[in-house]
Amino acid sequence: MSAPLTPPPPPHDHEQAAASYPYGKAGDVAYPRHGWWDGQDGPGMKAEIREAAVTTVAVALGGVLLGVLWWWLAPRVPYVGGVIGDNWVVYPKDSEGEQVIGVDGTFSLLALGFGAVSALVVFLVRRRGGVPLVVALAVGGLLGSLLAWWLGVRLGPAQDVIAQARSAGEGVTFDAPLKLSAKGALLAWPFAALVLHLGLTGLFGPRDPEQFSPAEPYVSPGA
Repeated sequence: MSAPLTPPPPPHDHEQAAASYPYGKAGDVAYPRHGWWDGQDGPGMKAEIREAAVTTVAVALGGVLLGVLWWWLAPRVPYVGGVIGDNWVVYPKDSEGEQVIGVDGTFSLLALGFGAVSALVVFLVRRRGGVPLVVALAVGGLLGSLLAWWLGVRLGPAQDVIAQARSAGEGVTFDAPLKLSAKGALLAWPFAALVLHLGLTGLFGPRDPEQFSPAEPYVSPGA
Protein backbone atom coordinates (compact mmCIF):
# COMPACT_ATOMS: atom_id res chain seq x y z
CA MET A 1 0.00 0.00 0.00
CA SER A 2 1.43 3.36 -0.96
CA ALA A 3 1.39 6.29 1.41
CA PRO A 4 -1.29 8.91 0.69
CA LEU A 5 -0.06 11.93 -1.18
CA THR A 6 -0.27 15.10 0.81
CA PRO A 7 -0.96 18.25 -1.27
CA PRO A 8 1.23 21.26 -0.57
CA PRO A 9 -0.04 23.62 2.07
CA PRO A 10 -1.91 26.65 0.75
CA PRO A 11 -0.25 30.07 0.96
CA HIS A 12 -0.53 31.59 4.40
CA ASP A 13 -1.09 35.11 3.27
CA HIS A 14 -1.46 37.34 0.27
CA GLU A 15 2.25 38.13 0.08
CA GLN A 16 3.18 34.47 -0.36
CA ALA A 17 0.51 34.06 -3.01
CA ALA A 18 1.73 37.16 -4.83
CA ALA A 19 5.30 35.86 -4.72
CA SER A 20 4.22 32.54 -6.25
CA TYR A 21 2.22 34.24 -9.03
CA PRO A 22 3.89 37.56 -9.89
CA TYR A 23 1.72 38.23 -12.93
CA GLY A 24 -1.92 39.05 -13.03
CA LYS A 25 -4.54 41.71 -12.96
CA ALA A 26 -3.87 44.59 -10.57
CA GLY A 27 -6.07 44.28 -7.53
CA ASP A 28 -6.41 40.47 -7.55
CA VAL A 29 -5.74 38.83 -4.23
CA ALA A 30 -3.04 36.57 -5.59
CA TYR A 31 -1.24 39.28 -7.54
CA PRO A 32 0.54 42.45 -6.43
CA ARG A 33 -0.47 45.84 -7.73
CA HIS A 34 1.77 47.32 -10.41
CA GLY A 35 0.05 50.68 -10.74
CA TRP A 36 2.33 53.48 -11.94
CA TRP A 37 -0.14 56.08 -10.74
CA ASP A 38 -0.71 54.70 -7.23
CA GLY A 39 3.01 54.51 -6.53
CA GLN A 40 3.30 50.80 -5.77
CA ASP A 41 6.07 50.29 -8.35
CA GLY A 42 8.49 53.23 -8.16
CA PRO A 43 7.61 56.79 -7.17
CA GLY A 44 4.35 56.84 -9.14
CA MET A 45 3.08 59.19 -11.81
CA LYS A 46 2.11 61.94 -9.36
CA ALA A 47 5.59 62.05 -7.88
CA GLU A 48 7.13 61.92 -11.36
CA ILE A 49 5.07 64.93 -12.46
CA ARG A 50 5.98 66.90 -9.33
CA GLU A 51 9.67 66.17 -9.79
CA ALA A 52 9.43 67.05 -13.48
CA ALA A 53 7.84 70.42 -12.64
CA VAL A 54 10.58 71.22 -10.13
CA THR A 55 13.22 70.17 -12.68
CA THR A 56 11.70 72.41 -15.35
CA VAL A 57 11.75 75.47 -13.10
CA ALA A 58 15.26 74.79 -11.80
CA VAL A 59 16.70 74.27 -15.29
CA ALA A 60 14.92 77.31 -16.69
CA LEU A 61 16.29 79.56 -13.94
CA GLY A 62 19.77 78.69 -15.15
CA GLY A 63 18.97 80.95 -18.08
CA VAL A 64 19.68 83.95 -15.85
CA LEU A 65 23.33 82.94 -15.55
CA LEU A 66 23.49 82.08 -19.24
CA GLY A 67 22.16 85.52 -20.17
CA VAL A 68 24.70 87.30 -17.98
CA LEU A 69 27.59 85.26 -19.37
CA TRP A 70 26.45 85.85 -22.93
CA TRP A 71 26.28 89.60 -22.40
CA TRP A 72 29.68 89.57 -20.72
CA LEU A 73 31.58 87.29 -23.14
CA ALA A 74 29.97 88.05 -26.50
CA PRO A 75 32.06 90.23 -28.82
CA ARG A 76 30.87 93.77 -29.44
CA VAL A 77 29.76 94.82 -32.91
CA PRO A 78 31.06 98.34 -33.68
CA TYR A 79 28.70 100.74 -35.44
CA VAL A 80 29.21 104.25 -36.76
CA GLY A 81 26.61 106.94 -37.24
CA GLY A 82 26.56 109.84 -39.62
CA VAL A 83 24.29 112.49 -41.13
CA ILE A 84 23.18 112.33 -44.74
CA GLY A 85 21.09 115.33 -45.60
CA ASP A 86 18.77 115.81 -42.65
CA ASN A 87 18.71 112.17 -41.56
CA TRP A 88 20.97 110.05 -39.37
CA VAL A 89 22.21 106.75 -40.77
CA VAL A 90 23.94 103.91 -38.95
CA TYR A 91 26.18 101.27 -40.52
CA PRO A 92 28.72 98.69 -39.31
CA LYS A 93 32.23 100.04 -38.94
CA ASP A 94 33.73 96.83 -40.31
CA SER A 95 31.45 95.36 -42.96
CA GLU A 96 33.53 92.18 -43.14
CA GLY A 97 33.87 91.71 -39.41
CA GLU A 98 33.00 88.39 -37.75
CA GLN A 99 31.61 89.86 -34.56
CA VAL A 100 28.02 88.98 -35.48
CA ILE A 101 28.97 85.34 -35.97
CA GLY A 102 30.88 85.48 -32.70
CA VAL A 103 27.79 86.69 -30.84
CA ASP A 104 25.75 83.70 -32.05
CA GLY A 105 28.64 81.31 -31.53
CA THR A 106 29.17 82.47 -27.95
CA PHE A 107 25.52 81.88 -27.13
CA SER A 108 25.56 78.43 -28.77
CA LEU A 109 28.70 77.26 -26.96
CA LEU A 110 27.45 78.51 -23.61
CA ALA A 111 24.06 76.88 -24.19
CA LEU A 112 25.70 73.54 -25.03
CA GLY A 113 27.69 73.73 -21.82
CA PHE A 114 24.59 74.56 -19.77
CA GLY A 115 22.77 71.66 -21.38
CA ALA A 116 25.53 69.25 -20.46
CA VAL A 117 25.72 70.50 -16.87
CA SER A 118 21.96 70.41 -16.35
CA ALA A 119 21.74 66.86 -17.72
CA LEU A 120 24.59 65.69 -15.48
CA VAL A 121 23.11 67.29 -12.36
CA VAL A 122 19.64 65.88 -13.01
CA PHE A 123 21.06 62.41 -13.60
CA LEU A 124 23.17 62.51 -10.41
CA VAL A 125 20.14 63.61 -8.40
CA ARG A 126 17.61 61.22 -9.92
CA ARG A 127 19.81 58.34 -11.10
CA ARG A 128 17.18 57.24 -13.61
CA GLY A 129 15.22 58.44 -16.60
CA GLY A 130 11.54 58.59 -17.35
CA VAL A 131 9.37 60.41 -19.86
CA PRO A 132 8.35 63.27 -17.49
CA LEU A 133 11.99 63.93 -16.59
CA VAL A 134 13.12 63.96 -20.23
CA VAL A 135 10.31 66.36 -21.14
CA ALA A 136 11.25 68.55 -18.17
CA LEU A 137 14.85 68.77 -19.35
CA ALA A 138 13.78 69.74 -22.88
CA VAL A 139 11.20 72.31 -21.80
CA GLY A 140 13.41 73.74 -19.06
CA GLY A 141 16.34 74.07 -21.46
CA LEU A 142 14.23 75.86 -24.05
CA LEU A 143 12.76 78.23 -21.45
CA GLY A 144 16.24 78.87 -20.07
CA SER A 145 17.50 79.76 -23.55
CA LEU A 146 14.62 82.16 -24.10
CA LEU A 147 15.23 83.76 -20.72
CA ALA A 148 18.96 84.11 -21.46
CA TRP A 149 18.24 85.68 -24.84
CA TRP A 150 15.82 88.20 -23.32
CA LEU A 151 18.14 89.07 -20.43
CA GLY A 152 21.25 89.43 -22.58
CA VAL A 153 19.48 91.83 -24.92
CA ARG A 154 18.24 93.88 -21.97
CA LEU A 155 21.69 94.04 -20.39
CA GLY A 156 23.37 95.01 -23.66
CA PRO A 157 23.40 98.40 -25.39
CA ALA A 158 20.12 100.17 -26.06
CA GLN A 159 18.08 98.98 -29.02
CA ASP A 160 17.62 102.49 -30.46
CA VAL A 161 20.78 102.75 -32.59
CA ILE A 162 19.81 106.17 -33.97
CA ALA A 163 19.66 107.60 -30.46
CA GLN A 164 23.01 106.01 -29.67
CA ALA A 165 24.56 107.49 -32.82
CA ARG A 166 23.28 110.96 -31.98
CA SER A 167 24.52 110.62 -28.41
CA ALA A 168 27.96 109.45 -29.52
CA GLY A 169 28.31 111.99 -32.30
CA GLU A 170 28.89 111.80 -36.04
CA GLY A 171 31.66 109.42 -37.01
CA VAL A 172 32.11 108.10 -33.47
CA THR A 173 32.12 104.33 -32.95
CA PHE A 174 29.58 102.79 -30.56
CA ASP A 175 28.44 99.24 -29.71
CA ALA A 176 25.48 97.82 -31.57
CA PRO A 177 22.65 96.21 -29.60
CA LEU A 178 23.18 92.60 -28.60
CA LYS A 179 21.02 90.32 -30.71
CA LEU A 180 20.77 86.67 -31.67
CA SER A 181 20.72 86.33 -35.44
CA ALA A 182 20.65 82.50 -35.59
CA LYS A 183 17.53 81.54 -33.68
CA GLY A 184 18.49 77.88 -33.95
CA ALA A 185 20.97 78.52 -31.13
CA LEU A 186 17.99 78.45 -28.78
CA LEU A 187 17.79 74.68 -29.30
CA ALA A 188 21.40 74.02 -28.31
CA TRP A 189 20.61 73.74 -24.58
CA PRO A 190 17.68 71.28 -24.78
CA PHE A 191 19.45 69.23 -27.47
CA ALA A 192 22.63 68.84 -25.42
CA ALA A 193 20.65 68.06 -22.26
CA LEU A 194 18.58 65.35 -23.92
CA VAL A 195 21.49 63.64 -25.67
CA LEU A 196 23.73 63.56 -22.60
CA HIS A 197 20.98 62.51 -20.19
CA LEU A 198 19.84 59.67 -22.44
CA GLY A 199 23.43 58.55 -22.81
CA LEU A 200 24.07 58.62 -19.05
CA THR A 201 20.83 56.76 -18.37
CA GLY A 202 21.66 54.11 -20.95
CA LEU A 203 25.18 53.60 -19.62
CA PHE A 204 24.80 54.02 -15.87
CA GLY A 205 21.06 53.94 -15.17
CA PRO A 206 19.37 51.10 -13.28
CA ARG A 207 18.58 47.97 -15.26
CA ASP A 208 15.11 46.47 -15.40
CA PRO A 209 14.83 43.18 -13.50
CA GLU A 210 14.61 40.03 -15.58
CA GLN A 211 11.08 38.78 -16.12
CA PHE A 212 10.41 35.14 -15.30
CA SER A 213 7.58 33.05 -16.64
CA PRO A 214 4.73 32.39 -14.19
CA ALA A 215 5.10 29.31 -12.03
CA GLU A 216 3.19 26.25 -13.14
CA PRO A 217 0.35 25.28 -10.79
CA TYR A 218 1.01 22.23 -8.64
CA VAL A 219 -0.63 19.05 -9.86
CA SER A 220 -0.76 16.00 -7.62
CA PRO A 221 0.89 12.96 -9.19
CA GLY A 222 -2.11 10.82 -8.21
CA ALA A 223 -4.55 13.13 -9.95
